[in-house]
Amino acid sequence: MAISRFSSVCLVLLLSAEFLSLSKGNVGNAAHYTTPYLPTACYGSDVSQFPSSNMFGSAGEGVWDNGASCGRQYLVRCISAAVPKTCIPGKIIQIRIVDRALTSVSRPSNPGATIVLSTAAFAAIANPSAASVNIEFQE
Repeated sequence: MAISRFSSVCLVLLLSAEFLSLSKGNVGNAAHYTTPYLPTACYGSDVSQFPSSNMFGSAGEGVWDNGASCGRQYLVRCISAAVPKTCIPGKIIQIRIVDRALTSVSRPSNPGATIVLSTAAFAAIANPSAASVNIEFQE
């Protein structure tokens, strides 16, 4: 009886971990960019496109989806970087896509990034002196 109870507890813990983690997310890399952020490919010069938290970003070509990514929200976390201790452990942010990285006015710190984060968003998950970090992200 104890073995089946233990198995049930393990199964519940495993399923809970599956639902609560970003483990079903995508993996890519994130760069950062600075002002000017306007105009954007998604919303032109409308300043109301930016969340008050300043947690936003530009979609790289793999995420852009012919503009369908405009307005999408992603959970993003830093998982590794070239320099140890660059990521802020356990920090997950929610960002809104407002632009296309390929055509953004301000150039990314690392061309070809999956997602380019605003200065505030990048600093929330990693040391801002890094040019790019590896991320896990999920819509």
